Amino acid sequence: MLSIDNLQNTFKKKISELQLLGQPPELYEPIRYAMELGGKRMRPLLTMLACDMFGCDVQKSMDAAIGIELFHNFTLLHDDIMDQAPLRRGQETVHKRWNANRAILSGDTMFAMANRHMILTPPLCQTQVLDIFNRTAIEVCEGQQLDMNFETRQEVSVPEYLEMIRLKTAVLLAASLQIGALIAGASSADAQLLYECGMCLGLAFQLTDDLLDVYGNESTFGKMTGGDIIANKKTYLYLRALERASPEQRTLLIKLFSDTPDNPDEKINDVKGIFDALEVRVLTKQAIDCYFDLAMSHLKAIGLPESDTNVLKDYAASLMQRQV
Repeated sequence: MLSIDNLQNTFKKKISELQLLGQPPELYEPIRYAMELGGKRMRPLLTMLACDMFGCDVQKSMDAAIGIELFHNFTLLHDDIMDQAPLRRGQETVHKRWNANRAILSGDTMFAMANRHMILTPPLCQTQVLDIFNRTAIEVCEGQQLDMNFETRQEVSVPEYLEMIRLKTAVLLAASLQIGALIAGASSADAQLLYECGMCLGLAFQLTDDLLDVYGNESTFGKMTGGDIIANKKTYLYLRALERASPEQRTLLIKLFSDTPDNPDEKINDVKGIFDALEVRVLTKQAIDCYFDLAMSHLKAIGLPESDTNVLKDYAASLMQRQV
């Protein structure tokens, strides 16, 4: 089994070799900028990890890994426009550095580039991989639309929210693992178990993001903390708070999440005060642990020796250790 460092270095080298030059340069500059921002490269690493886990040369999964990373970054470009986010990975978002029109067009180009890389997967699994990839792309868009719908709905249930983040975030992690396994020749049953593992990891990962948005360190989180509160996003923390709130707390929360504040810091502090009083930080951590444990149970059910799954297990655990 290859180490995470080895896989990261291999992928970093491949990304640096990508030909992101072209005419007109105004189209390709934002693409280069977005890809050079780096990030965890979590999704391509999962694809490569799954491939390596089943004893296959990770180079066979490289085009799929690159395609998945291009697609993920395309979604970030468009999401940042919709959210009017000023920061991504601690740097200006593409639409802030240039403008929304260039960000949209460069993002569209990245999606097309992603599909070109996915087409280069091995012929034996190409049709299956392309079907998974395009189904996942549709699901991610469905999740984004649900997220936008929730912004104008006063009532959103916790199950509805979990379904939204399953689509918007978790399905891509799940597909990354499944695609890597299929490229390596894994059985459909084992590939499906990895898909379920990735789904639970994705849910745990997004709930961790929700927690970090309120309680994280901005310099390590890479995004403005309190951004979800300012944007009136109905996150897991907010919805669990509503479930536990007294009538007075519920009225105040709904009012806080209906206003555009003159003083954003004051709004963030008021919301955090209610969250703290209702112990939603503890509840969210419990949900994260539950999904992580479920992910590990799916991984354990795969027909491989434990020594072959330890790298993925350790990597998954490291994703849950971000500073809160």
